[in-house]
Amino acid sequence: MTTRSGGRPRRTASGARIATLRLLQVVTAAALAVDAYIHADLAPAYDPVGQQISQGTLFRIEAAAASLAALLVLLLGRRRPVWAFTFLVSISALGAVLLYRYVDVGAIGPLPDMYEPTWFPEKIASAVAVAVAAAASCAGFRIAGPPRRVRG
Repeated sequence: MTTRSGGRPRRTASGARIATLRLLQVVTAAALAVDAYIHADLAPAYDPVGQQISQGTLFRIEAAAASLAALLVLLLGRRRPVWAFTFLVSISALGAVLLYRYVDVGAIGPLPDMYEPTWFPEKIASAVAVAVAAAASCAGFRIAGPPRRVRG
């Protein structure tokens, strides 16, 4: 921070960058936590769907991946690979919910047929949460990169 002539502190570009990155860390972690909670909560209801691997098991895996991504982004949010991981977790979850909402893919190998052509509050909340996490992860990845040099 530098000071103005009146003695009040003024944020530098680096300080604003760090503050923005911290805000993105919190937003991303919170959105991923919402997604993890919803998937963990719904998992038992989806245990009967599937033979080799149940949809409930896939929901638990998603909850674990989202929880791990949330923890990593909070602890190591200045590293670009962490932002890339949070983006992949969130965009894959968003892609899955949209795909299985609008397309009847059917069973794929050991994966069950997860087609569910309806929206309900938990599904909407999860989709919104992972969309927010994906957008925040993109921004975090960009900001976490090396500082730009100012030419003058």
